[in-house]
Amino acid sequence: MAKLTTVSSFLCLFFIISFICIQASNAANYNVVRFGAKPDGKTEATKAFLKTWESACNSATASTIYIPKGRFLLKATVFRGPCKNRITVRIDGTLVAPLDYRALGNSGYWILFIEVNGISIFGGKLDAKGAGFWACRRSGKNCPVGARSITFNWADNVVISGLTSINSQLSHLVINSCNNVVVRNVKLIAPDQSPNTDGIHVQTSTGVTITGSTMQTGDDCISIGPGTKNLLMRDIKCGPGHGVSIGSLGKELNEAGVQNVTLTNAVFTGSDNGVRIKSWARPSKGFVRNILFQNIVMRNVESPIIIDQNYCPNNQNCPRQSSGVKISKVTYRNIRGTSATEEAVTFDCSPSTPCSGIRLQDIKLTYMKMAATSSCKNIVGTSSGELMPQSCI
Repeated sequence: MAKLTTVSSFLCLFFIISFICIQASNAANYNVVRFGAKPDGKTEATKAFLKTWESACNSATASTIYIPKGRFLLKATVFRGPCKNRITVRIDGTLVAPLDYRALGNSGYWILFIEVNGISIFGGKLDAKGAGFWACRRSGKNCPVGARSITFNWADNVVISGLTSINSQLSHLVINSCNNVVVRNVKLIAPDQSPNTDGIHVQTSTGVTITGSTMQTGDDCISIGPGTKNLLMRDIKCGPGHGVSIGSLGKELNEAGVQNVTLTNAVFTGSDNGVRIKSWARPSKGFVRNILFQNIVMRNVESPIIIDQNYCPNNQNCPRQSSGVKISKVTYRNIRGTSATEEAVTFDCSPSTPCSGIRLQDIKLTYMKMAATSSCKNIVGTSSGELMPQSCI
């Protein structure tokens, strides 16, 4: 009898513990459909998503938000922290913006995460339906400012993996004032004539890694703004688009610099630029230093290697001035392929703040199956190894 009681007590305790564990597990998993979201692409799901977020954000244990298959209509949405624990967002469905581009208003964002630490996003698709907004821009009508598809502001320890974003109104993915961000295996796609549809924009952020990603856009595949440091980009495919650009910098006099940036193992196909550093032709205390571009293939790229320190769109607020941005310690190593223009390497540096410490090593870029050309202004550096075009440094 004592043995039976012991066994019964043990089984009872086992089932109680199992029940508690199951309950705890369920408490940390939140399906947006259970909060009222309908996957029909027509019924607005913004409130349901925010209710789901509120529950997950207030969970004392790490939680998962699940977005199942289907299409979920979202207006401009802010997911705000800080939260009590880590949150994982798993997306099997598609988030869809309103067809009327004016519905996102002048907020500048579509999906925005603010002060959320330890957020991970896996899978999913974003369809911002940007065509109407681009048409408005091209028509010269009075248009709203436009929306970036997904933005992270003041967020640390972020993972974005396997996400696809199409037809953004403006930039697809923005990382602003963040630390320790990993972006991997994302696809960011918009037509090559869509204005300002940058793939990834990084600024005022430290420790960002972008790997295994494909960007086909109407602007920079990756744009790197002031205050960016310790940025690693690896296994990147870019094109069409405007390449990987540091800048434009130096728009303001007092501006944070860019440092410790590496791009390695990249392929550019049919893009306007390959690797570019760009600054306004005006006074600035900004800088660019410790940059490495290596192991890169160019396929029919218009300007494979370019530094442009005379950026002055529409000749406004900068004619007859020169850039104060100090560009130094930039290495170009093992860059090969074809240029769509005769001049494959262009270094147009500032007369008041020349580029220094520029290094070319093993460059082979051809134009129409012949050696391309290069040009240099206001630059000091070194060159070594196989060089085609012939170095002008």
